[in-house]
Amino acid sequence: MIHSKSGAGRKLPAKRALLCALALPAVMALSPVSAKTLVYCSEGSPENFSPSINTTGTSFDVIEQIYDNVVQFERGGTKVGPGLAEKWTVSKDGKEYIFSLRKGVKWQSNRNFKPTRDLNADDIVFNFDRQMKETSPYFKVTSANHSYFSDMGFDKLIKSVEKVDDATVKITLNQAEAPFLSTLAMQFSAIQSKEYADLMLKAGTPEKIDQEPVGTGPFQLVQYQKDAIIRFKSFPEHWAGKAKIDDLVFAITTDASVRWAKLQKGECHVMPYPNPADLPAMRADANVTLLTQPGLNVGYLAYNTTKKPFDDVRVRKAINMAINKQAIVDAVYLSTGVAAKNPIPPAQWSYNNAVKDDPFDPAAAQKMLAAAGFPTGFTTDLWAMPVQRPYNPNAKRIAELMQADLAKIGVKAEIKSFEWGEYRKRMQAGEHQMGMLGWTGDNGDPDNFLHVLLGCDSAKSASGSNVAKFCYKPFEDLIQKAKTESNVAERTKLYEQAQVIFKEQAPWFTIAHAVQTKPVRKEVIDFKLSPFGRHTFYGVDIKE
Repeated sequence: MIHSKSGAGRKLPAKRALLCALALPAVMALSPVSAKTLVYCSEGSPENFSPSINTTGTSFDVIEQIYDNVVQFERGGTKVGPGLAEKWTVSKDGKEYIFSLRKGVKWQSNRNFKPTRDLNADDIVFNFDRQMKETSPYFKVTSANHSYFSDMGFDKLIKSVEKVDDATVKITLNQAEAPFLSTLAMQFSAIQSKEYADLMLKAGTPEKIDQEPVGTGPFQLVQYQKDAIIRFKSFPEHWAGKAKIDDLVFAITTDASVRWAKLQKGECHVMPYPNPADLPAMRADANVTLLTQPGLNVGYLAYNTTKKPFDDVRVRKAINMAINKQAIVDAVYLSTGVAAKNPIPPAQWSYNNAVKDDPFDPAAAQKMLAAAGFPTGFTTDLWAMPVQRPYNPNAKRIAELMQADLAKIGVKAEIKSFEWGEYRKRMQAGEHQMGMLGWTGDNGDPDNFLHVLLGCDSAKSASGSNVAKFCYKPFEDLIQKAKTESNVAERTKLYEQAQVIFKEQAPWFTIAHAVQTKPVRKEVIDFKLSPFGRHTFYGVDIKE
């Protein structure tokens, strides 16, 4: 997920809805005195409340609370289990999936909508149609940019989604795909109500389903004030049982230092993306538990391989050798990162540890530049992310360190940045020569890194996440073959080979993998770190 996964940095919808002060009936906003309230100091506002259009981790944290998926990841892990479907069968050729939906799954309600039926197969079909069929009246509502659907290859993979009966859905694929169920558990596949959508379409306000959301999830939206606050209330009729907390508040706090100050005072209970410099104080605070685990992420500098001089692999290799990676990790990541050599993290299965990283060797870099026709260097841009992420805690500082290293071999790099939405949009359009981004895995599968970030489909898409515009047939053949291979050992071999080719072709300077760190107040019970960097509050309790 991008780059905020975002996870991480994808394109904002072209039509950005103004979402403010959404208030459901006043009775919902009133809480009993004994209600358990958990406050999460989130780092930003969501793009909207549409699962299929959102692309950032900030937005997915909201989606996580409101909606459910046909299948879902276990809390704190990558294993896929039942969700809205209680069971499923797969044909021998791996192309046909039949899902049996749970009976009696209730929909939330709001001031616009009171459901007259439970979840059924029509809802599942609607959500796929919305993303895959331009004839769907909802295809272009809010935005026609269903980028995850195409980045994950669903536009080419899915042949049909059919209602067998109210409780049964059949999905037919054009070919077998090993990561299909994992991808189906990602937030872009979350389910919205067709009945609500039909009602809003008839009323002439179809965008309301993305602005004033209704899901089957454990929490329902009560109020949203952009850049300030999001209030949720537990949904008592959730199919898996009511949440342990009654009220969930996202206090939108963009500055990491302010988030930490609020956590210390007890004004919030959980915060994301701490400043590495604050970690010693967090470890020393008796009221705080600092949760840590290896992150499923990578931060990188992408070379636009379609633009001169970065269309020459020798130039890319020279830049890789000119930058002192370990100095960047030591100065910026402190104890929260490890130097990256591969495009997938060490915690990801199929990681190829035998790959050797490019050495820090400015003299060799200068010779290689001369051989490529640049004996005195050249001028380039160097884009730095305007936001803080675990895989890149301070892009401006990293850019300055890179700039100084490159100057020593005659490469003059001008640092550029833009507002986050604009930054991602421009990089996806390929305006940069060199630019920093990162990724946190979405589904626990190597395909989610290698195909989404480095595959030809994503390179050619105007909203794709392959900002290096890297499309190299030997690499592409390996990752496409791995998609259809069901044997994990064989898939591992293919991905290991792909990492070797990645290193040879150098579409990125791989910077670091971040250790995921999450400060949580001691009164919070059973909060689990997500390998995908998500924040799930169903199952979490708090001492009164």
